[in-house]
Amino acid sequence: MSELKITAEVRNEFGKGAARRARREQKVPAVIYGHGADTVHVSLPAHQLQMALRTANALLDLDIDGRSELVIPKAIQRNAIKGDIEHVDLLAVKRGEKVIVEVAVHVEGELAPGGNLLEYVLNTITVEAEATNIPTSVTVSIEGLDSGATVLAQDIPLPTGTTLSIDGEAAVLQVVSAQAEEPAAETAEGETAGAEA
Repeated sequence: MSELKITAEVRNEFGKGAARRARREQKVPAVIYGHGADTVHVSLPAHQLQMALRTANALLDLDIDGRSELVIPKAIQRNAIKGDIEHVDLLAVKRGEKVIVEVAVHVEGELAPGGNLLEYVLNTITVEAEATNIPTSVTVSIEGLDSGATVLAQDIPLPTGTTLSIDGEAAVLQVVSAQAEEPAAETAEGETAGAEA
């Protein structure tokens, strides 16, 4: 994963008023923590940050008063209506350091014919990877899977250097039969009709 360079400004004003002023100036308040160091409060350019965080688990190289600091986003607070980023918690990392992150699960291939449906038990899985080599997602094949099949966390291929940080027996995907749900719906209708009678 490439590092995204962003210039950060150290913040000395805090509270809601200061945060509103920063947002009017197209800046996003953020805090950097980790490695036992004191928390650092910074402001980041809103547009650059928005673009950078389109990539899951983006690795940011912050320029803070001429000093480089590698960070990854740990918590992103967005405006409930506009979706704009309002605040970010950033974890300081070092090259070669392992971090635990969540990555999205993507699928490829087609299920076996016959009206099967794919259910996501988990949309993401937790993995451990080098801070400078975090996968943006993982992909698993569902080609030919039939009703009753389950994909476990341990079944998902991971990039070199990445390991699971959840139970390998945890179910991630399940294949269910669409027809299995129809009789239940009919029963429910029958019960309703009986109740009305």
